[in-house]
Amino acid sequence: MSKRPLEHENIDSESHGSAGRKKIRLNDGVGHPSLPSKPQVYESERNSQQPTGNLLSYPPRDQIQKAPPFQLPTPLISFSYDEDHVQEFTDSALRYYKPIPLESLGGRGPSGQGGIGRRDQGTRGGYGYGVDLNYGYERWIRRPEERGRLDPLLRAVEKVCFRGGDSEGHQEGKLRLKDISIVAWRGVMTKILTAPYEERDGWSMNVMLVNGTLYLEEHLNEEKLLDKNNVEDRQRRNMYYGYAFESFCTTEPSSSGSEGNSSNAKDEHSTSTSTSHKQDDKNPLWGGDVNTNVQWCSVVKTKLGDMRIIIGGEVDCVKGNYHPHTTDNFVELKTSMTIRKWNQGDELRFDKKLLKFYFQSFLLGVPEIIVGFRTAKGQLASVESFKTIEIPRMVRGKPGGWEPSVCLGWGYRFLRRLLDTCTEGRLWRVDFLPGSGARLRELAGEQTAEVTNNEERVGFLPVWYHVNRP
Repeated sequence: MSKRPLEHENIDSESHGSAGRKKIRLNDGVGHPSLPSKPQVYESERNSQQPTGNLLSYPPRDQIQKAPPFQLPTPLISFSYDEDHVQEFTDSALRYYKPIPLESLGGRGPSGQGGIGRRDQGTRGGYGYGVDLNYGYERWIRRPEERGRLDPLLRAVEKVCFRGGDSEGHQEGKLRLKDISIVAWRGVMTKILTAPYEERDGWSMNVMLVNGTLYLEEHLNEEKLLDKNNVEDRQRRNMYYGYAFESFCTTEPSSSGSEGNSSNAKDEHSTSTSTSHKQDDKNPLWGGDVNTNVQWCSVVKTKLGDMRIIIGGEVDCVKGNYHPHTTDNFVELKTSMTIRKWNQGDELRFDKKLLKFYFQSFLLGVPEIIVGFRTAKGQLASVESFKTIEIPRMVRGKPGGWEPSVCLGWGYRFLRRLLDTCTEGRLWRVDFLPGSGARLRELAGEQTAEVTNNEERVGFLPVWYHVNRP
């Protein structure tokens, strides 16, 4: 498949070699390395970003720059989670987009768009509310928040990559794992790239370099997990609205009569969102009760500059027929509060939110984002479709605007610094500080034990994966 640019005008789809990449191998031969008893602190040499000590500072937000080339993501494999969140390498959880009928939104909106209305037609509450996103709330099965382990993604990596020499595995069309610079979930990559524009929420990430490949995992300790699982009722209901929107907008293949002749949607609150696929005769628009154990995920390969990256993430649905070798009909579903035409604050908040919407889709090659605009009480007011490649131009020069080139340039320099600095087989932590930068340090002792969490792991990598290295 030919590579075509997915991104804004400053990025191209050139391919680059892996020149300059460090490939250091562990020298213990068997088993796994012991983790260090004394942590080392990363001291960065000075460059244009003026890092201080172990802090790599974010670049200026308003500094437009030529971004490193980003290659169009190509699907490698997909998998599903069932109703008990058991991983299976099938497409059983795949959903298809089903437009909400125009009359359900009050009968208004541009013609020929299958019920998709515009967010700027008066108040985002000017439509008749025929879709209630509170529907099915009492039947919601919510999967508890867990540590963001890489295990499911690593099982996929095992299927598409080989670990041996140059000739081994090529006959099966597999990738050489030693040619991959980074393996990470889409959520982690999104947080890294958008960090220069984050003003409020700090976060932490665990890092390991094994045989020249960086593995990245968001760090969540027990306290943070407790906070995520004990949200207030209002916040919990707001989370549900996004999942309900997905149900109203999607259907199973069997429900559409063929392998998908339709499309789908989701809220600003992330992780998993799917339905249990049980239709409801009381509400013909309803696609099934929400069970957040159920997900369909795509694993893609891409390149940022000279770094080859494998990224895994959930895809909400596809529009039309599903083709496993392209992302052209992938659709991301979101919800957001209605935007009052006379309220500049509403527009500003939405423009800032578009940054994460954009990169979440950009990184998996998703070309379309469909947003349901809702009221505070969960009534769907309008639905609008956005082309991913057009979003940067929508916000450029506005008060809440942002530049993708800043994010990609920062991401490249940051990830390259990790590859050049992290020691093989050690466990590292990066703390992202809003408005400041990213601080890197090596972990040891109790800090390592907290990451391992009494599980069969070397650092945060499962033993079964780590010991199979070449």
